[in-house]
Amino acid sequence: MSPSVGVVLPTHDRPELMRRALESVLAQEYDGELRVVVVFDRAEPDESLVSDRVAVLPNTRTPGLAGARNSGIQALDTDLVAFCDDDDAWLPGKLAAQVAALEDEPDAVLCSSGILIDFDGRELPRLAGTGRVTYDALIRDRMMSVHSSTYVARRAALVEIGMVDETIPGSQGEDWDLALRAARRFPIVNVDRPLVRVLWGLSSYYAHAWEVKVAALEWFLERYPEIGREPGAAGRVYGQLAFGCATVGRRRDALRWSARALRANPAERRVPFALAVASGAVSGKRVLLALHTRGRGI
Repeated sequence: MSPSVGVVLPTHDRPELMRRALESVLAQEYDGELRVVVVFDRAEPDESLVSDRVAVLPNTRTPGLAGARNSGIQALDTDLVAFCDDDDAWLPGKLAAQVAALEDEPDAVLCSSGILIDFDGRELPRLAGTGRVTYDALIRDRMMSVHSSTYVARRAALVEIGMVDETIPGSQGEDWDLALRAARRFPIVNVDRPLVRVLWGLSSYYAHAWEVKVAALEWFLERYPEIGREPGAAGRVYGQLAFGCATVGRRRDALRWSARALRANPAERRVPFALAVASGAVSGKRVLLALHTRGRGI
């Protein structure tokens, strides 16, 4: 018998996108039980969505994405828990492929997959290039394709490792933290083909929240000191901090983080962007637009 799956779909004020995400989940061909919990964060639940497979509830924990995810996890009693963000969509065959992969690795907590980035109608695949993602690999490289909307996890193991951390500023990078904690126990199983369409754009809730991004990156440096000991990882995170500080006008901090990034990794590619923004030659928004057009992030 196939394991039961509960899908947590957190949402905040994006009803049309949320309905598209929900339809993509319910359209999955899966032999086992499939249920969805739509968690409304700082919004009134839409009771019109309720059906034999769909429940709605408010976020009863910390306001924000992490609390919404945990509200959904706690409301489910399924064997497996999966995530789908309200601006993404699962592609056909996603769930069956990942459940099969997870069942082949009984010690694994989490399964991910490749993604298809949709930026302004342009589709760009992003893959991890491996069937297993280790803790060390996730420290070295954030891995864009190890994305929250791809996650399928064993619910009991997810609860054991602490669910989603609600102390991360703005819930920024909560999926990276969860992946790191899962991979610390056992490598993440990865179905390395695009199974989720991820909508990108500067209208994202997180696209402009750079003060919060900076605080979250500093949280990661404190929580995972291994980042600072790995030259490539340190350069990446310090470079992101430099760019974030430059974007919000903290020029001195941007220069300080740029220097640290170059000391860690002289070839760190984010530093020129940070310095260009800090100098006023270009805006952070313009840099992000150029990168997103190529399916890249900072």
